[in-house]
Amino acid sequence: MPWTIPMTWCSRSRESPRCTIPDRRGHRPKVRLAGRGKSAAGHTLRDFLTRNDIPYEWIELSDEPGADHLSLDASADHSRLPLCLLPDGTRLEAPTIDQLAARLGLLANAELGEYDLAIVGGGPAGLAAAVYGASDGLRTVVFEALAAGGQASLSARIENYLGFPDGISGAELAHRAREQARRFGAELLLLRKVEHIGQQDGRFVSELSDGSSIASYTVIAATGVAWRQLDVPGVTEQLGVGVYYGASPAEAPWCREETVAIVGGGNSAGQAALLYSRFARQVIMLVRDDDVDETMSKYLVDRIKKADNIEVRSRSRVVAVEGDDRVRAVVVADDAKEETYRLLVDALFICIGGEPRTEWAEGLGILQDRSGYILTGGDLGPRDPSRWPLARDPLPLETIIPGLFAAGDVRSGSTKRMSAAIGEGAQAVALSHRFLAKKK
Repeated sequence: MPWTIPMTWCSRSRESPRCTIPDRRGHRPKVRLAGRGKSAAGHTLRDFLTRNDIPYEWIELSDEPGADHLSLDASADHSRLPLCLLPDGTRLEAPTIDQLAARLGLLANAELGEYDLAIVGGGPAGLAAAVYGASDGLRTVVFEALAAGGQASLSARIENYLGFPDGISGAELAHRAREQARRFGAELLLLRKVEHIGQQDGRFVSELSDGSSIASYTVIAATGVAWRQLDVPGVTEQLGVGVYYGASPAEAPWCREETVAIVGGGNSAGQAALLYSRFARQVIMLVRDDDVDETMSKYLVDRIKKADNIEVRSRSRVVAVEGDDRVRAVVVADDAKEETYRLLVDALFICIGGEPRTEWAEGLGILQDRSGYILTGGDLGPRDPSRWPLARDPLPLETIIPGLFAAGDVRSGSTKRMSAAIGEGAQAVALSHRFLAKKK
C-alpha cells in the first residue's frame, strides 16, 4: 500500500498533533519530511534542521487515505524513510545529513589558500570569535562539525542572556550570529570536523573530515563539550527511538500526552523539563543530588516548582532502559530508599553534563587538566623552556603551543555560561592580534 501524506500545515501548539517548525522570517518551510516520528533517522534529520534554524514540516505517514492527501509511490520499506521533499521538486529517500545539507546549499568550500585565523567549533565562543575576527579585518574561517550554535542551539528558550528580556531560542541566536559573521566576511564551513591540527612552515594546518587541509597563522579552539554518555544497559539500543542526549526542541511535539523522564539536575535539564512540560502529560526529573537548588539557576527552579506536571525525584539514578521498537520503561535506583523500581516512560532525555571535545589535539602535546579540559595562560604553570619556545610568557587563553588559543567550555577553568563563552571568543581574537603583530 502506498503511503499517504495529509496535506495540512501544522503548528507547535499543544492542541495539534502535527509538527511544523516555522520560519521566523516569514517564509514557508523549505523542507518537507515524511516518515515515522519515532525513528532514529527521522530524529537525526529533524535535529539537524532545528539546530541550523531551517524551517521544515514533518508529516507523519498514514496508511489510510484522507480527504486531502498526496499518495507517494513508495513501498513500505522503512529503510527508505524519511522521505524528503524540497521546494525545487527534488525527492530524497532516507538522505544522510551531508546529502540534505548539500541540496539545501549549506556546504561550502574554503575560498582562500590560507587564513589569519581559523576557528575550530561554531558554538557561542566560536561564532563570537568569527564576528570579532572578521570585523577586525582578519581573514577568518570557522570549521563546524554539525551546526552553528553548538549545544546552545538545542536550547528552546534562553532567558538569562543580556538584551533579550523575553528570551530567545538557541537556534535563532546562533542564526543571527552566523549571519553577522558572514556579513563581515567570515567563512563558515559546516559539516567539517577537524580531525587533526599540525604545524608546517610557521603555520597551523587543520586537517578536515572531508580530506582537505586549511592553513592559518593562528587557531582558536572553541570545540566545547559533548554530552557525557549514560553507560547503562539499553541506552545504545534505544538511541534515537526514545532515548536522546540533550533536549532538542525537534522532539517536543512527539511527546504529546506522554510520560517523559529527564536525567540531570543542571540548567540544560531544567530547560528541557520546562520545554517538554508544554507537551507531555508528565515530566519526571531524575536527579542524583538531594535537590536542584545548588545546580540550577533559581528562575528555572522556581518555574519547575510551579509546574503541575513536573516531578523532581532526588537521589535517583537510571540503571537500565527497556524497550522494543521504542522505549517502554526505565529502571531507577532510589538511593534514599536503597531500592530499585520500574518506571513506565515513553521517552528518556539525558542531560548529565559534558566532556571536552579534544580529539583534534591528539599528538599535539597540548596540556590538559585531569578532566581533559585545555590548560591556558597562567594555568600552564611556570615557564618551562623545554616546553615553551618563546621568551615571553603565554598569553591569557593561549595554550602551550604559541598562537593556538582555547575559548569557551573546552578551556579549563572556564565559566560554563553562554555569555562567558562569547566573551572568551572575543578576547581570544584580541590575543590573536597581539600574537600576529609580534610574529610579523
